[in-house]
Amino acid sequence: MSFFAYDTLTEAMQDLQRRGYTQDFNLSNQYLHCPGLDLELYPQHFQVREVYRFEGETDPGDENVLYAIESDQGVKGLLVNAYGAYSEPIADELMHKLNLPAA
Repeated sequence: MSFFAYDTLTEAMQDLQRRGYTQDFNLSNQYLHCPGLDLELYPQHFQVREVYRFEGETDPGDENVLYAIESDQGVKGLLVNAYGAYSEPIADELMHKLNLPAA
């Protein structure tokens, strides 16, 4: 699903923002929240367009996944989520939509 090769999370975020993914999404238990628009996106209302995984070389806390998300209404933004031991607990439907392994 990823289309570009990035060395760092910052580089990926900057490029995706230039390509129109300007909103920030936060992970909630059941949905994605866009605080800038006060918008809640449930799994059936968005698509994951691109995914990038970044592994910390020395610190497991630096392991992140970057999602480029687009809502059915055309809202485009980014979700950064830790994976592994630092990941957030979320509902199964949202976990499936983001292609995350079950906890």
